[in-house]
Amino acid sequence: MDYRQENATAGYVYIISNIGSFGPDVVKIGVTRRLDPQERIDELGSASVPFKFDVHAFIFSYDAYSLEAKLHQRFNDKRINKVNNRKEYFHVSIDEIEKVLEEYKDLTVDFHEIPEAVEYNQSLALEH
Repeated sequence: MDYRQENATAGYVYIISNIGSFGPDVVKIGVTRRLDPQERIDELGSASVPFKFDVHAFIFSYDAYSLEAKLHQRFNDKRINKVNNRKEYFHVSIDEIEKVLEEYKDLTVDFHEIPEAVEYNQSLALEH
C-alpha cells in the first residue's frame, strides 16, 4: 500500500525558482502528493513560462500541507501577490529560506542554492 493512501497529508514541499521568467530571489513554495515531485515541476515549467523551473529543494513530510502553510506564513510579508494567497510566489533569497528550514530538525532537506537556469543561460549566451 502506498504511504499516501494511509496518510492523506504526506507529500513533498517544493521550493523552485525561474530566474529567466521572474528574476533573482523569486521563489514558488508549493506542495505535491505525487510520488515523483519532479513531474509537478515539469508541468509548471511547460505551461505559461518561457523557461523551465529550477528545483532548490524537495522536502518530504508526512504533514506536507502544514509545512507549506507554515512557510507561507513565515514569508507572508515577502509574498508577491498580496491579494490572491493561492499565488505562492515570494520575493525571498534562497539563503533565507535555507536558514528557516534549519529550524525544522526532523526534516531531511537537500538544498541546491544556485539555480542552473540552463535554458535561460543558453539564451543569454546566444545573444552575445
